[in-house]
Amino acid sequence: MLTKKGLLLLVPLSVCAEEFMTPFEYGQMLYNNPRGVSCAKCHGSKGEGGVIASYKTDSGKTVNLRSPAINNISLQDMISAVNAKHKIMPRYYLTNKEIKIIYKYIQESK
Repeated sequence: MLTKKGLLLLVPLSVCAEEFMTPFEYGQMLYNNPRGVSCAKCHGSKGEGGVIASYKTDSGKTVNLRSPAINNISLQDMISAVNAKHKIMPRYYLTNKEIKIIYKYIQESK
């Protein structure tokens, strides 16, 4: 900030600025694009789960590949699930703090 005499007055950033983004916005950003692959694409915009893909078998039966709802699980279950190896879900290598922020975002989005 410049004074009348042209001197530069330094003010600590924390005094004059809000956080760059709120925890809700950070959770939303992580949920929608944690490491280049969106959780929302499979688990839905609010963690409600849904059909990822459908295909027909050789016999003509339609099979739906579904993702589970994640908006009704505990934080500990989410941490365990995100850190586990899955056949379909990619590994995100999120920290527990990032998973907690995503969890809180999903709970607040219900």
